[in-house]
Amino acid sequence: MSWFELQGKDLISTKDWTKEELEVALKVSDQLKSMYYSGLPHHCLRDKTFLMLFFNTSTRTRLSFESALTQLGGHAQFIAATDLRLSLEDKPGAGETIKDTARVMARYAHGLGIRLLEDKVSRYGEGTEIMYKFAEHAEIPVINMASDIWHPCQALTDLYTMREKLGPDLKGVKFVVMWAYSPWVRSWGSVQEDLVLAARYGMEVVLAHPKGYELDPEVLTLAERYAEESGGKFEVTNELDEALKGATIVFPRGWMSPRRYELGKEAEIELAGKFKDWKYTRKRQKELAEPGYLMHVMPVDRGNEAEDELCDDPELSWIYDQAENRLHVQKAILALTMGGRL
Repeated sequence: MSWFELQGKDLISTKDWTKEELEVALKVSDQLKSMYYSGLPHHCLRDKTFLMLFFNTSTRTRLSFESALTQLGGHAQFIAATDLRLSLEDKPGAGETIKDTARVMARYAHGLGIRLLEDKVSRYGEGTEIMYKFAEHAEIPVINMASDIWHPCQALTDLYTMREKLGPDLKGVKFVVMWAYSPWVRSWGSVQEDLVLAARYGMEVVLAHPKGYELDPEVLTLAERYAEESGGKFEVTNELDEALKGATIVFPRGWMSPRRYELGKEAEIELAGKFKDWKYTRKRQKELAEPGYLMHVMPVDRGNEAEDELCDDPELSWIYDQAENRLHVQKAILALTMGGRL
């Protein structure tokens, strides 16, 4: 492939990119991070605009994308979906269609990011379908800034961070993605994207959760296929302590049950309360993991998902390096898809 071929390419899930394309993004991330710390300007998107359409709030996503465009010499424009006349329903009288909105946005800007999670849609998968619909009509690259199924920028960042810490070959590294108690009812996107990408890179991936917190069967099937193709492993278990044995990296995060839209948010919180013992603790780290580096996409529910002592452990916690790397990886994605030249 030619790097030039990434210009104009959408990124809604890492599964839509070849492994070679992902490697290019990781390589450019390294280059841009080096330039950042060397104090070298890298204004490869000068005079270009990236529109950021937010249906859901954020901390790291907005801050990292805005900083990224500034450092690349361009401009990131924040748009709250509630400020538009956009309707996600394609019917007369509802509002402006996705088709018209996307086509107009493409006339004003050079890239479009969308953040659309589970509480802004009526069913699982609808948010991601809407992103693909925007991509169908927008003649500029569409970047998924988090959806109900996928979170590619986060997963690429997590892979980049793991390779930065452990070396480029992650084959055989045990990565445990564990459901952890939290009253925050959150979507599956970052968890599912991490599972498939880690499996694609030959890691020993273990998904641990209580019964009743199963993820998307199609995503799990994809993770199994990737693991088989890469020589890695993929396992699902309901036994937390067994899963943590020998874990190199642990990702503790609460997520909603498959019955989220049937139960409603309050019932989801009540259901999660039955599993408060599902937590990444110092005791579990010391007795089970090897060594059990902590990764988390943040915000982390301290004291519930993981103990404060682990979050603040300078040797074991990667959460701040991981958060910073969103900046560098997203700069690479934007530079490549929006036609930047260093």
